[in-house]
Amino acid sequence: MSPIRNKEELEEFFHSSGKPRQRWRVGTEYEKIGIERRSAKAIPYSGPRGVETILRALAEEYNWQPQEEDGHVMALARGNAQITLEPGGQIELSGEPCESIHCSQAEFTQHIRELLKVAERLDVVFLGLGIQPVSSLPEIEWLPKKRYRIMAPYMQKVGTMGHRMMKQTATVQANIDFSDEKDAMAKFRTAMGLSPLITAIFANSPISEGNLNGYKSFRGHIWTKTDKDRCGLLPFAFSSNVSFAHYVEYALDVPMYFIVRDGSYVDLSGTPFRRFLDHGHQGHYATIEDWDLHLTTLFPEVRIKRYMEIRSADSQPPEFMPALPALIKGVLYDSDCLQAGWDLVKGWSWDERMELYHDSHRYALAARIRRFPLLDLAKELMQIAWEGLRRQGVLNENAEDETIYLKPLKDLLSQGKCPADLLIEKWEGELQHDIKKLIEYSAYKLP
Repeated sequence: MSPIRNKEELEEFFHSSGKPRQRWRVGTEYEKIGIERRSAKAIPYSGPRGVETILRALAEEYNWQPQEEDGHVMALARGNAQITLEPGGQIELSGEPCESIHCSQAEFTQHIRELLKVAERLDVVFLGLGIQPVSSLPEIEWLPKKRYRIMAPYMQKVGTMGHRMMKQTATVQANIDFSDEKDAMAKFRTAMGLSPLITAIFANSPISEGNLNGYKSFRGHIWTKTDKDRCGLLPFAFSSNVSFAHYVEYALDVPMYFIVRDGSYVDLSGTPFRRFLDHGHQGHYATIEDWDLHLTTLFPEVRIKRYMEIRSADSQPPEFMPALPALIKGVLYDSDCLQAGWDLVKGWSWDERMELYHDSHRYALAARIRRFPLLDLAKELMQIAWEGLRRQGVLNENAEDETIYLKPLKDLLSQGKCPADLLIEKWEGELQHDIKKLIEYSAYKLP
């Protein structure tokens, strides 16, 4: 906990995080929305059918180690994997960094099997959706976690939908490694440029509070109304000379939430990290641990920590979940495919990027950039990812490569659809606007 001496230490934090190619892995984070089957309302944290009951059962029955705060179970750990909670009780598997998507999928399948066996006897279901489809904000219990007592009031000051983001939304996220600054910036720039395409391909949150909400990815739109200082696209990512120093300067100016001292949260909400670094706060001075924590509270579409996080996708039905890490691995872990991904998006102006970014939330694949439908670019991106995975040639026990995880979503794209399009069709057709039918259609089934 030694104080930071100069800004060079902050840049070195990123430089020292590089890994040789043979040590690159893919980590996946899967958030899931749980509801009570009979009421179709969000499961609470507390109570006999609540999130804490589920976590305690997982710990007892499947060898997860509980992690508590003030006597409440807030997370579970097993090996290099964790189960954590979002503020509205969304249950997230932070998977072990894996060499292949085969490994990731096996881990995810085991997690779903364990989770559903516990949930089934509680009459709880988990939905393959990117947003809570029925419960309004007041109906969703806050997680009793100290950090949210600082974050929640601050979010009301800086945006209009921060609480929606915290309590109603769910994502699937891919985490990747980089070798050095040059490699990191190529991936950062490309992934940031591809964000609207990833949003459109994985759009899956068109129904909230019991009705269509006018967006294919309402989750994506909610982020634009959360906190402009820490969310969205970052313009410097598209500079030809973008570097770790640029990201450091950005992060220094983002207001903090808190630091942790002796296990207690110290409220620094609204204080830019730069001011804390220069002047301290009530006898506390900035440490690398504070910097590491601060980086986790930035929410751009692509986030850099000791690895890189791609954050633009809605949570998915289980058959589409592995497509996100597969697509990212295919594009960003092959140098030719990385360049091809950048070539798709490199020619756009900042204003065009921003217009497409917002349009992708509302229209998904039907959005347009210049004369191109986003659908056409999405198909190209899928083909680039397919080629990248084919080249990497990582086979499972059936001699299948990782393209098998792209195929269900690739087939949907060939029909001109994203998951939200499929869901809207079902909602207007065979589901007949019936929430109970939506729940049965969207619920995870035991693998």
